Amino acid sequence: MQSLPIVQIPDSESSLGLSGSIQGKRGAYAFISLGCPKNLVDSEQMLGILQQRGYQLVQNPEESDFVVINTCGFIENARKESFEAIDQMLELKRSGKIRGVVITGCLAERQNESLLTERPEIDGLVGVFGRDEIGNLVDRIMDGLDEQRSIFRPAPIRALSDHMRLQVTPKHFAYLKISEGCDRLCTFCAIPKMRGKHASKPMEDILIEARRLADSGVRELIVVAQDTTYYGIDMFGEPRLRQLLEQLDQVDGLDWIRLMYFYPMYIDRALMETIGQSKRILPYIDMPLQHASNPVLKRMSRRVTRESTIDMVSMMRETIPELVLRTTMITGFPGETDEQFEELVEFVDDLHFERLGVFTYSVESDTPASRLDDHLPERIKKERRKRLMEVQQKNAFDWCAKQQGKRLDILLDKPVEGVLNSWIGRSYADAPDVDACVFVTPSDDVALKSGDLVECEIVSSNAYDLVAVATRVIE
Repeated sequence: MQSLPIVQIPDSESSLGLSGSIQGKRGAYAFISLGCPKNLVDSEQMLGILQQRGYQLVQNPEESDFVVINTCGFIENARKESFEAIDQMLELKRSGKIRGVVITGCLAERQNESLLTERPEIDGLVGVFGRDEIGNLVDRIMDGLDEQRSIFRPAPIRALSDHMRLQVTPKHFAYLKISEGCDRLCTFCAIPKMRGKHASKPMEDILIEARRLADSGVRELIVVAQDTTYYGIDMFGEPRLRQLLEQLDQVDGLDWIRLMYFYPMYIDRALMETIGQSKRILPYIDMPLQHASNPVLKRMSRRVTRESTIDMVSMMRETIPELVLRTTMITGFPGETDEQFEELVEFVDDLHFERLGVFTYSVESDTPASRLDDHLPERIKKERRKRLMEVQQKNAFDWCAKQQGKRLDILLDKPVEGVLNSWIGRSYADAPDVDACVFVTPSDDVALKSGDLVECEIVSSNAYDLVAVATRVIE
């Protein structure tokens, strides 16, 4: 049970948008949230709705009446994790320890009613766009009614509102989802089938949500979407991310704004200058590139080239001082030759990405890439992943070495377990869960706590992580 990402009870059970009286306690539930930060925002919205209905969140599934599992269905490993969580909870139901199991999210959307056929003991199924009706479905389960076990809704023309969120990340950082879905047709990706076409959230709603988060104590706001740079095209016929960031940069109370999930299109000098000249937006951009060989990029339907990407990265570094670029690559895409892989290795070696992750290609049966010729053996995919990570390791270690002796602001996430007066934090170069961390100890006259933003001197590094001494707390 400990291996499951069970949602912890927030320090303060308050939601962004709850108003009026909460109904009497109707029952206890545990919540398992899988997948990406976008999915976590959906989880927080459902948690807020269930709180409003009077259901009590608990951390031990065996102490609950029912369990909600918000699943991921992106790649094979993610689906495997989702199925393992489902089967574990269904076993608790069989043993009489819980009454019900509800499945939501991307796997539910992707598998649809076949999930109920394969696992008939599931009590409820909620698709991605039916998430706001989670309370109605749970009410029926608790009342012993089973006339409707699934809720699926069509994708909306505007992103769903997240105003009911019960924040379950540490109080000092939160994710802000600005759009839903994706209009890209990358041949390896099933996200459009699960999340629908791109739908932007109205700018006014985003700003209201950002201000509420700041007022609740959030210091770092992490902007997420399936395709962040595409924001606004469906509403205005042109991207409006730059205008949105100009407004977010004015939100009082925030210290950091972090940008995730840039697609390498609609990135121009004006957008980069806005980021580079801002007060709160960090010089950090997450931009998954996936590959660097033109024939592979074409088979992936990425609509960019190696040459245009090199020019773009050069422009980004010119306009944003101290920029940290995070990206991801795929090894072993169908038809990837030795020569094309060597192009990717050379690209990563030359561009010196500060942060980079590598995935082996995962066959997704309902995507165009699954029908391509020349699929590669898993052994070759993994060997290429290992070699690419060895190249990236040198880049990352070189960056760490250059930080020694510098002073950086570090946001403290939590104390080091079992170590007195030692903290785990993150610099501007580190997004939660996916990047490195900074181990911080205070100087003699500095007292620290989670959520503090502290000025630190970087004294050494340990592999991908930095080691620092805190010199003062930034108020």
